[in-house]
Amino acid sequence: MTRLFSPRGWIALVAFAAALLLVVPVLALAVPESSALHLSQYWVGLCGKFLCYAIVALAMDLVWGYAGILSLGHGLFFALGGYAMGMYLMRQIGLDGVYHSHLPDFMVFLDWKAYPWYWSFSEHFWYCAALVVLVPGLLAYVFGWFAFRSRIKGVYFAIITQALTYAALLLFFRNDTGFGGNNGFTDFKRILGIPIATPQMRVALFMLSAAALLGTLLLARWLVSSKFGRVLAAIRDAEQRVMFCGYNTEHYKLFVFTLSAVLCGIAGALYVPQVGIINPSEMSPANSIEIAIWVAVGGRGTLVGALLGAFAVNGAKSFFTQAFPEIWLYFLGLLFVLVTLFLPQGVVGALRLLRRPAAA
Repeated sequence: MTRLFSPRGWIALVAFAAALLLVVPVLALAVPESSALHLSQYWVGLCGKFLCYAIVALAMDLVWGYAGILSLGHGLFFALGGYAMGMYLMRQIGLDGVYHSHLPDFMVFLDWKAYPWYWSFSEHFWYCAALVVLVPGLLAYVFGWFAFRSRIKGVYFAIITQALTYAALLLFFRNDTGFGGNNGFTDFKRILGIPIATPQMRVALFMLSAAALLGTLLLARWLVSSKFGRVLAAIRDAEQRVMFCGYNTEHYKLFVFTLSAVLCGIAGALYVPQVGIINPSEMSPANSIEIAIWVAVGGRGTLVGALLGAFAVNGAKSFFTQAFPEIWLYFLGLLFVLVTLFLPQGVVGALRLLRRPAAA
């Protein structure tokens, strides 16, 4: 039987789950606002956003840390999941928009008379939930099938994934695509008929994000601890030898790349109702590079490092963009350079190196 975690690891996971699913809701809903222990809606939303980023970091670690596939297109998959959920949220606005029309405000402004065909059934939650999984997954499958069959790897694969992201960015910036142009989707009112801005709904979305993160962590840990994960690691280290052993490496890489895209889409769908907006800037190539930085800072091929990197970098980003907005990008670039030079295995790798002499 595959062992997912050590006893100490299970204790840490249970404590982490309890903090997310019990402590945060109690502090946000049960503790009075006058108390110093009260957790405001701002912090609930910010932490929920970080949880979504952590899911994306785990997805990136699966393909880059364990399979050796550096993808700079994960920001696109994240945004596609967000747009799929955003379509449903826009339909939920109903007549409460600025123009009091059944059409979204941006369509009325552009003098559209009806929804385009690809908005059909978007008023149904189940349909858009299916799109959240199918659209990023299908795009990743088709793109990966052609790329892996063509033996594209390394920096060349990173470049074409970034080119794909940039092409989608330009497409979604157009007003005639029916996705709101550069403004995207915003001004959400309800989800499943429930007001989206209430404290209870904010906490519910946070808990859904926490549950999705925990489920993603368990799934990823199970995969990398199984025979499948050992084959992935072998492909990363010596793909030619794995092929000589009779394994079809294309199938393994295609599966993990598609799964990673689906996880990013789910993260994007959870992200949008919590931040209240989705626009083409989420597809920016810089965002996909930033995702890779999260994993590099925490430590590739560790899963835990991806979580630490996502929380640490985005926590620093929230601080610096408020305190020193003009130097944030310089800090991010310096961080990546320092990690590359002095922490090639990330924070988790450095901690493991420090433990070895102590154990010896």
